[in-house]
Amino acid sequence: MRAVINFSLPAKTAAEIKKRINKWGFASTSEYIRFLLDLDQDLISTNDLLQMSARADREYKTHKLKKYDSLADLSG
Repeated sequence: MRAVINFSLPAKTAAEIKKRINKWGFASTSEYIRFLLDLDQDLISTNDLLQMSARADREYKTHKLKKYDSLADLSG
């Protein structure tokens, strides 16, 4: 069963959304919004991203970075 949710946006924002829908080939606004909601669940949190960035910055400053020749080296 589906529920309908209505909300209003400034005309400029609505136009930008329509451009994105067309650019990325979504069939409808609903499909695009569902995609964005699903995408949000797969993204890394802002806090996790900041922590990873801070760790990488510390490793860079202390010359503890590792050099890999290929992505395959990451698994070992």
